[in-house]
Amino acid sequence: MHVSDKILMGVVTGLLGVLSLAVTPSAQAQDGRTIRCESINGRFNRCAVPWRDAQLTRQESKGACIRDQSWGVDRQGLWVDRGCRGLFAEAWRGRPGYGGPDGDGDGDGDGWRPGPDWDRQIRLQCDSNKKHYQLCQVDVGRRGQVRLVKQLSDTRCTEGYSWGWNRAGVWVDHGCRGQFVVDRRW
Repeated sequence: MHVSDKILMGVVTGLLGVLSLAVTPSAQAQDGRTIRCESINGRFNRCAVPWRDAQLTRQESKGACIRDQSWGVDRQGLWVDRGCRGLFAEAWRGRPGYGGPDGDGDGDGDGWRPGPDWDRQIRLQCDSNKKHYQLCQVDVGRRGQVRLVKQLSDTRCTEGYSWGWNRAGVWVDHGCRGQFVVDRRW
């Protein structure tokens, strides 16, 4: 090996070492059930997930995380964009032909079905005290919806940023306080 080849090899090795330090993981498994995925510097990013669908369980960015706008799932996996960063978990809702862990399609694990008075409207107040994340638990159901009906805080409540929902309930963050209506539907 010539001296110039040794110098070139040393430079290449050094650059590869620096580049490996500069790369930050875009998806990190948290507890085996959730994955952190982030849009670095507002750019599109894709994170490998072992699921067919995902739900945002906790937003960790100032940029809004809104499904099909700044995050989503397609055949290639979970993607984030526009500064969205958060924890994501497997979701079964809205996936025809995918039965969840027990294969019955409801994702509940045991085939449970609610009684006839289960589908109803529920009003609740959820507050982000001291600008901390808060989950107000209520089973929304597989086909339920949630809407903000009255903002109670001086801080603006923006869906996907300072409030949102999943099947487990309504979450608020960044000082949002509000009254919500849950249209619970099986």
